[in-house]
Amino acid sequence: QVQLVESGGGLVQAGDSLRLSCAASGGSVSDYNTAWFRQAPRNEREFVAVITWGESETYVIDSVKGRFTISRDNAKNTVYLQMNSLKPEDTAIYYCAARSPRVGDEDYAYWGQGTHVTVSA
Repeated sequence: QVQLVESGGGLVQAGDSLRLSCAASGGSVSDYNTAWFRQAPRNEREFVAVITWGESETYVIDSVKGRFTISRDNAKNTVYLQMNSLKPEDTAIYYCAARSPRVGDEDYAYWGQGTHVTVSA
């Protein structure tokens, strides 16, 4: 069973950048589709980005397209979310999550604890 731990959040100003990390243990990130979600206070959890297992295809939602990049470092067994040009509306708790299509997972079954991102105007 893979365990995920997020880090890299913080308090920044609008226009700043952050790189979030999702460190995995108990499994290889290259074997999982690994996604970033975010949840602002009293808001629904929102899917943000995903990188697929194996061939590392990526997808990000329109609201962060051109600003956020998801990537993976297999040697470090870590998935990253590079966030540039941050906006106050990006403020949320950011979670990473994983599923394994290779073994038949349809839902994101593995979740980290979250890392806080606060962007001031």
